[in-house]
Amino acid sequence: MKQKKQEWDGTRILRTTWKVISICISTLLLLFFGMIFVNVFSSLMPESLEIGNVAVIPIEGMISTESDSWMPGIKSSDIVEQIEKADKNNEIKAILLEINSPGGTPVATDEIAQAIKDANKTTVAVIRETGASGAYWISTAADKIFANRMSITGSIGVTASRLEYWGILKDYNVTYRKLTAGKLKDAGTVFREMTVEEQQLFQELLDDLDEEFITAVAENRHLPKEEVRELATGFVYLGSRAKELGLIDELGGKKEALKYIEKELNITAEPVEYKMKKGFFESLTGLTAQNFYQMGKGIGSSFSTDTKISFT
Repeated sequence: MKQKKQEWDGTRILRTTWKVISICISTLLLLFFGMIFVNVFSSLMPESLEIGNVAVIPIEGMISTESDSWMPGIKSSDIVEQIEKADKNNEIKAILLEINSPGGTPVATDEIAQAIKDANKTTVAVIRETGASGAYWISTAADKIFANRMSITGSIGVTASRLEYWGILKDYNVTYRKLTAGKLKDAGTVFREMTVEEQQLFQELLDDLDEEFITAVAENRHLPKEEVRELATGFVYLGSRAKELGLIDELGGKKEALKYIEKELNITAEPVEYKMKKGFFESLTGLTAQNFYQMGKGIGSSFSTDTKISFT
């Protein structure tokens, strides 16, 4: 009898445990699919009527020419589209770029910067947490730059990165066989050690991009090129230090920027957010990708297959 009672108690405990586990799993699944439903439903709703006279365009995350569902960031064509949309709207008197980005790829950066310079409206950049490297280049294209005194900005320079696997291949007796038309066609491959000639060529490429960056900052900020070159160490500056160096105009945030716009244009600023509306599948994949990204953050924007070049 005692043994049967123990067996019954054990079975009851096991059943209770499984019930608790199943309830927890069901609750998590309901929350997960509920979030997906809300996200997707909101994306299918018609776009709300945009009323205001200051277009606020957020620039958040890594900047690239192509969207990557596994790497939350922004696509340059989306930002360009919003800038052009705001520029064509007669009700919009100014464009405020709210920046929180570590940078991005050279082409994506240049596309957004050119769109800002082409706009026929007053443009103001506001650097919040981070406006570094390519994101800083973008901000210099605006008429005025505001930055939080503790923000991270500057970082004028170019970076290239590569992971080389040739050592591992050698350890496991794996051979990389080069088959190309053109001796430098596989330059930058990770499957063999980079030659001195290839390293020199990549360095020249980086130097050319760096020169473009320095020139753009000097022209946009109305600073002597040599002065910018001295500041272009690739390292970042606090907003307060950037103000002293002339890399930004004023310390402050969105509130101060709107006050500047009101004074400059003699209007009462009425901000309205301009941003891309996600489609059904973008909302679905974006939600799950964001969750995975937050679990293991990383930065990656590529210029070529194996060697990654970016303004970050």
